[in-house]
Amino acid sequence: MIGGCDAVALAQRFGTPLYVVDEARIRRACREYVQSFAQYYPKTRIIYAGKAFMNTAIVLLVMDEGLSIDVCSGGELHTALAAGCPGDEIFFHGNSKTPSEVELGLDAGVHRFVADSLDELRLIDAIARSRGQVANVMLRVTPGIEAHTHDYIRTGQIDSKFGIVIPNGDAMRAVAFAQNLSNVRLTGLHCHIGSQVFDVEPFVDAVSIMMDFAREARDQTGFVIEELNLGGGLGIAYNPSDEPISVQELAAAVGPALKGAAIRCGMPQPVLMLEPGRSIVGDAGTTLYTVNVVKHIEGVRTYVAVDGGMADNPRVALYQARYDAVLANKMNEPLGETVSIAGNCCESGDMLIWDITLPRVDVGDIVAVFCTGAYNFSMASNYNRHPRPAAVLVANGQAELIAKRETYADMCRLDVVPPRLLRACGHVAVGDNA
Repeated sequence: MIGGCDAVALAQRFGTPLYVVDEARIRRACREYVQSFAQYYPKTRIIYAGKAFMNTAIVLLVMDEGLSIDVCSGGELHTALAAGCPGDEIFFHGNSKTPSEVELGLDAGVHRFVADSLDELRLIDAIARSRGQVANVMLRVTPGIEAHTHDYIRTGQIDSKFGIVIPNGDAMRAVAFAQNLSNVRLTGLHCHIGSQVFDVEPFVDAVSIMMDFAREARDQTGFVIEELNLGGGLGIAYNPSDEPISVQELAAAVGPALKGAAIRCGMPQPVLMLEPGRSIVGDAGTTLYTVNVVKHIEGVRTYVAVDGGMADNPRVALYQARYDAVLANKMNEPLGETVSIAGNCCESGDMLIWDITLPRVDVGDIVAVFCTGAYNFSMASNYNRHPRPAAVLVANGQAELIAKRETYADMCRLDVVPPRLLRACGHVAVGDNA
């Protein structure tokens, strides 16, 4: 049962693969952030990291719980605006914004651009000047913290494509540079130490480093920090062995640390901003699959092949992510065999779960993979021309479609064949191919 809905019935009604999103879990996570930080640091703004799961319904849901929206592309910005999110609730990230994306952000009146380089500062300033506007900007810096997580989602260390480095002086030069731009107003500093972090210490260290840097920036450039954004990164339990910290623990550590750092540095307390994504939607998602094949290799392994895989969940191939699962139609049956769940893409690396113990698996069973709410829907592809799955929102026993399943026709809709190829093959050009 998910959100009061029978998983097998959902699979029958909507088909598989199917993303199932538990609305109550998302709302509960949003409220935990808002309430916990209100208790320990009232000057806090919670901003949902849209890249975790960006969809108009999800944007509306987190907005309803009082969260702002973090976008990192023109497409995500368009989605937020299409959902009715006002510009002053949007924070525009991204390490390589295009001129058209900056223009779109200025058109929308985004609350803050988060600038990642001197080139971006120049671009924002030039476009804002040409339009007679002043852009509010936060500067993303790298504090030199190496959180214990996967290399591909570790972002706070010096050698990273993200941010401007503090230890070598680049960040200070960037602050001074931004201060001298006529159409940029620097409001604060941003950092993000990584994702799937299970300890409070890296966040507390980030507070100390960032506030020490803010004090130095004030003394050297006159810049006074108004806002400190610590990004996101709080981990979730993908498996029973995972032991993430709670939002309450994070707030209880970070809030007092920031108050103390402000006093130590002789500065007013800045507005604290956080950008949770995975910890808002991660464990709210479950993906349902149908078993197509059970292949026993005597003395080696049993492969269970389902009707989805790396096209709808690339995290296993990208990050060696580990998931837990059950057979939704055999919840009361005893565990009986260890199998490996394989995807349906033509890649040896397309595996969803290695070596999981389940009841006896048969063709037609429904596999439910847990904690797929973050970076599954948003990273899905059409590899092997597989249509991207549908997504449903479940609450109080009701299921509502929030993303239609792609069709084969959808995938061909933007294809264009040059007329010469049609003529060469003896075809008559029609429609867009005329």
